[in-house]
Amino acid sequence: MITPQERQRLIPYLFLFPALFFLILTVVWPAFQAFYLSFTNYDLTSAPQWVGLKNFQRLWGDTVFWQTLRNTLIYLIGVVPILVIAPLGLAILVNQKLRGMNWFRAAYYTPVVISMVVAGLAWKWLYAETGLFNMLAKFFSLPSIPWLTSPQWALLSVMVVTIWKGLGYYMVIYLAGLQGIPGDLYEAASLDGSEGLRQHWDITIPLMKPYLVLVTVISSISGMKVFEEVYIMTQGGPLNSSKTLVYYLYDRSFQDLEIGYACAIALLLFLVILGLSILQLIIQNKTNRG
Repeated sequence: MITPQERQRLIPYLFLFPALFFLILTVVWPAFQAFYLSFTNYDLTSAPQWVGLKNFQRLWGDTVFWQTLRNTLIYLIGVVPILVIAPLGLAILVNQKLRGMNWFRAAYYTPVVISMVVAGLAWKWLYAETGLFNMLAKFFSLPSIPWLTSPQWALLSVMVVTIWKGLGYYMVIYLAGLQGIPGDLYEAASLDGSEGLRQHWDITIPLMKPYLVLVTVISSISGMKVFEEVYIMTQGGPLNSSKTLVYYLYDRSFQDLEIGYACAIALLLFLVILGLSILQLIIQNKTNRG
């Protein structure tokens, strides 16, 4: 017989059960299936055949995989530092109590609410041979640039779109942190002779460390999973120069129907993202203790 006290303790779990069941059904169970399929040869036409570590051995010798991994790392190195530093500057700017600043906040945040499909198509038009950028170059007597059709420019062009779309999102995170810093600290710093940028170096950055760590990890994970921009603008070309890890995973699974091999790629991607998440927790705990 369940006592009233025990029944009272069970009530929160009853409320949590539907969401937990849905989470297990849509996330946990597919994740276990993908883990199993990464050790099989499966192409949707027959039952999965256990092959052990052959998919991972194949990855080791797959030149396209290593190229996509290199592209993804270049993506991280090019995008993450900008998305960590630039939004902080924007947040400091829009945190000023000036007339019309709410309009600037809305303008910076607008790219976030725009669908990536719409944004990608718009930027694809801007990058076109007869697009706005090359028309401006022609106006100033500069040579046109094959933004999306050259291996030297394709990945960089996609990175610009990611940065443009992410600035407002991370700016809002920083803005929440800035508004939690008491104004008295800046007034006290002014009395000690700290003015302008020096105040932000002495006060803002030390107090914003948890937010800096959070944005670094979130932007790194997003960079590892970048897909929409590549799919819409370049589809991994030319010559795999803009193909990222997730796009290669998509290519193998939905284009070539190599589900087992794609799951092996997904497992490695999961381990990298898990490592980044654990690193964020460790650094955040050290920051909070400090």
